[in-house]
Amino acid sequence: MQTSTITIDVHLDKDKIPDQINWKADSSSAEETQRAKAMMLAFWDGADKSALRIDLWTKDMMVDEMADFFYQTMMSMADTYDRATHHTELVSDMKKSAKDFYKKFREMQEKENK
Repeated sequence: MQTSTITIDVHLDKDKIPDQINWKADSSSAEETQRAKAMMLAFWDGADKSALRIDLWTKDMMVDEMADFFYQTMMSMADTYDRATHHTELVSDMKKSAKDFYKKFREMQEKENK
């Protein structure tokens, strides 16, 4: 059996707030360690029927970047759910929710910038 290793290094500041997130995957085409400002990692525990998650972001992650990150993640989750289930009506609802979220965020940003 073949295995692949994903390594995630989180550098913390003196207050234990993430300062830098670096990751590397054995099977990735990227040879260098990749930097990220945020990450979401989820595992499904089949025995407990619960999601186990790690959500981290660095202190230099801007609010608009966080909104982009959430929007893209929600759209990606909808695509993944579609490939796994072919429940097109639910996928459509998920994508509509993601688009509504992003639209409301942008409207809030416009009001704040006036």
